Amino acid sequence: MGPSLCPNPFKGFTLRSESFEGLNDVFQGTSVDLSPLNSEWEAGQRRSLTGGVGGARKDRLHPSFPVFCSQGRRKMAPTHVLRCCQRGLAWIPVIFIALVVCWSYYAYVVELCLFTIPSILEKVVYLAVFHVSFIMFVWSYWKTIFTRPSTPSKEFCLPKSEKEQYEKEQRPETQQEILKRVATSLPLYTRTGAGAIRYCDRCQVIKPDRCHHCSACDMCVLKMDHHCPWVNNCVGFSNYKFFILFLTYSLVYCLFIAASVLQYFIKFWTLCRRKSAENCPKSDLPESHAKFHVLFLFFVAAMFCISILSLFTYHLWLVGKNRSTIEAFRAPVFRNGPDKNGFSLGFSKNIAQVFGDQKLYWLLPVFTSQGDGFSFPTRLVTVDPEQPTDCLQPGGLDKGAVEGSAEQTTPLSESQNRLLGNDYHIEEDHKETDILKSDESEAITISIESES
Repeated sequence: MGPSLCPNPFKGFTLRSESFEGLNDVFQGTSVDLSPLNSEWEAGQRRSLTGGVGGARKDRLHPSFPVFCSQGRRKMAPTHVLRCCQRGLAWIPVIFIALVVCWSYYAYVVELCLFTIPSILEKVVYLAVFHVSFIMFVWSYWKTIFTRPSTPSKEFCLPKSEKEQYEKEQRPETQQEILKRVATSLPLYTRTGAGAIRYCDRCQVIKPDRCHHCSACDMCVLKMDHHCPWVNNCVGFSNYKFFILFLTYSLVYCLFIAASVLQYFIKFWTLCRRKSAENCPKSDLPESHAKFHVLFLFFVAAMFCISILSLFTYHLWLVGKNRSTIEAFRAPVFRNGPDKNGFSLGFSKNIAQVFGDQKLYWLLPVFTSQGDGFSFPTRLVTVDPEQPTDCLQPGGLDKGAVEGSAEQTTPLSESQNRLLGNDYHIEEDHKETDILKSDESEAITISIESES
């Protein structure tokens, strides 16, 4: 079945002056025929469906046709409404955490410290430590939520000519050739599982190393770790340090509340269980509704402490290994294959890559991470054969053998040479020795066959 035209809004319509009161004297019974507009509209529709003279079909209306059909608008409206509802519902976990924190502040400061604890010195100490942990917790949580994730820069976008070629091309092999030409000038060392250039069709950018597309945020995020619903934000290069500090201070906050409330929790719990007994000892705690706040405060703090502790220890392990959550489940693929430790530079350098070189700012939620998020130092992997390489040529090898082995013995960059130091040169010497031995064995085999 061929394509159908939209309903013609001019078909069968004529405007007569009798239908308008007060215009009889102007038009004097004449009528305005819209048949020329009808013919022009139908011709424009045919041109829009065929793409002009000899052109391909284009799914758009002719420019001369006024948009009376609202099917596209009716289809887009529910999608926009659902998107807005989704964004609004995404803030529910954040609002829940905010309400719990506000209640915990009231329960601890007012109900426990002001109305329950009798000692003034104990009150001052508890309030001082509590407010320090509370401020640091709220500060890091705020920074994690409202720090915008970093996205790829314009240099990772395809140029206009290559982009047009990529969109017109239907064969994946040719599309990969276009991406490879553009990627030669970019610091890219990771590939897809099939060895192709990592390209995001949604954002229309070449993905930098450790960059992934977040479907919730609808953007590509540099060094993406995961999308956290409790902060309603993507955790990546720009806020990963803030996220670690948020876990740290939330754990300290919950531990301090649970530890300081424990003795009063035991007293209130014992008082509640033995209240009806005749031999119930007199308690120094006042009979008020504060005991319910104290009881629930201990339970909530202990529950959050257990859940946060597991997540905190897991992310500390990831920082020590220089991996993201995505890379922990799916190892990054380099040119020589997947390597889960491809970005690991040693424990101390892995820590410094997230928290920075200045230890004074490690515990403050200010950005001090190393790098720009687009490229990262890596361990030894094979270099792209399309890029120029420099390799020492042994005396007994011909040029072809050296060029064939250069792809396996060359590091990625000069910065990585400085990081790796002498380890690379030792490994390179071993590889060159193995190449010499393999070539000598091949020469002996050829001589034997020729003698026979």
